[in-house]
Amino acid sequence: MDLLTNNWLVAIALNSILILIAFLVPKKLLTPWGYLHAWLLGVLVWGCLGWQGYGVVMFYFLVGVGVTKIGKNIKEAAGIAEGRGGLRGPENVWGSALIGTICALGTLIAPETIQPLLLLGYVASFCTKLSDTSASEVGKAYGKRTFLITTFQAVPRGTEGAVSLEGTLAGVVASVAIALVGYGVGLIDPLGIFWCVVAAFVATNIESVIGATVQEKFAVLTNEVVNILNTLVGATVAIALASLYWAVTS
Repeated sequence: MDLLTNNWLVAIALNSILILIAFLVPKKLLTPWGYLHAWLLGVLVWGCLGWQGYGVVMFYFLVGVGVTKIGKNIKEAAGIAEGRGGLRGPENVWGSALIGTICALGTLIAPETIQPLLLLGYVASFCTKLSDTSASEVGKAYGKRTFLITTFQAVPRGTEGAVSLEGTLAGVVASVAIALVGYGVGLIDPLGIFWCVVAAFVATNIESVIGATVQEKFAVLTNEVVNILNTLVGATVAIALASLYWAVTS
């Protein structure tokens, strides 16, 4: 119990210090409310998964923010840049991290045999979101030919449901990078890297299909809700693939 208590105390202290520093530095990455929710996210992740889980979410956040800056002038000129100058709010925090946080919280109560699957789902959710972010931002900035995923009809960059070769490759590279981080900190095994990358690719393309078909027809399907669905698909596919593999090989 002492170790558990200390882990949560470290989580609160560390995130409080980091948020204070973030408020003091001139360059802001989040809105004020965004920082508050990021503090809560950080506490939950560190409390549940320690520095290993925290390392994954920090890698996602820093790279994700950096990716939104790629080709910023190009995207602003085309009117397809992120709103608020790329600042993230609470909706962005949980749109990206809700499923991963649920997986992390699940490790507190799940049987030991289920723990590896929840850790895989955690990493896969962030692989999926970083893949989606990278594909979208790189595609909007440097996609030479963009196509609607459902019809392969040429459409302008930034169109919901549009894909490009450049964006797709960027998404795959991003998912591999964060999966390697997950492996490096010991949350997943080498095969888990493969499951995460495949799941991220599947989920990112499913999100593009949602964007091309039904997102604009239903007000409830905001970008944040679609992000939650996207990461849910990524985590679920990775867990399903691993479960099937273990069932076949055991």
